[in-house]
Amino acid sequence: MSAPPLRKTLSHVLDPDALILVNSFPPGANSPEIQYAARMQKTHIRPEELRRHHLFAGLNDAQMERLLQTAHIMHLEEGQLLFASQQEAKHFYMVHSGSIRLYLSSPDGSEKVVHLVDPGETFAEAITFMDGQRYPLNASALSKSEVIAFSNATFREILRESTETCFRLMADMSTWLKKQIQDINALTLQNATLRFTNYLLHQVPPGQLLDVSIELSAPKHVIASRLSIQPESFSRILRNMQKNGLITVEGSTIHIANVDTLGANDG
Repeated sequence: MSAPPLRKTLSHVLDPDALILVNSFPPGANSPEIQYAARMQKTHIRPEELRRHHLFAGLNDAQMERLLQTAHIMHLEEGQLLFASQQEAKHFYMVHSGSIRLYLSSPDGSEKVVHLVDPGETFAEAITFMDGQRYPLNASALSKSEVIAFSNATFREILRESTETCFRLMADMSTWLKKQIQDINALTLQNATLRFTNYLLHQVPPGQLLDVSIELSAPKHVIASRLSIQPESFSRILRNMQKNGLITVEGSTIHIANVDTLGANDG
């Protein structure tokens, strides 16, 4: 049975502060990138929310509207594949809700988690600037998620037409790159306990120092893979930190009695 044709309508900016209506549809059973839409609905996306991200901060109103005219929302169930490694890359994405796992697969079936993408973060955007655009990683939903898909072709056209926008984007990406270098240094120079400690500290809400509870956004084995820690070592780290009174673990919740004491822990 063939899939029905996908009919899309363009987004519209109602006024400078208005919501932009973006087409929304659920993916197919395997990869949303290649499956047709079974139904459609309008989802409200605020341009000011997108402009908090370095990729979109430099876009003016007309450019933002143009980009969103070819954007759409994808709904993913837990574990559902968004795209596979080496698949042709026509879109980059922003997580609207839920969480996306980027990972590599080996021939023996093992997986290495490269990054966990949370709401407000983008992924696969670097491919926009490359020739022979193919995804280098697999992407799947860690939980029930919504992602906004942006057209690589449209974004490239916008940048080609505006040198000023390109320079603004370069400045914003430079700031982002500095943060990524810090993350790489943390993964390569710190021991396993310190990597996990810093991971927890980054989850602590600003200003909270005592009796902080953190709900892990991913299963423990996924977090261990992201931090390049073997599962058995990760379990040992949790036990040792609890024994030392630094944390208390209840299922997927980590309780921190004193953030300063945890921060002073060097493993």
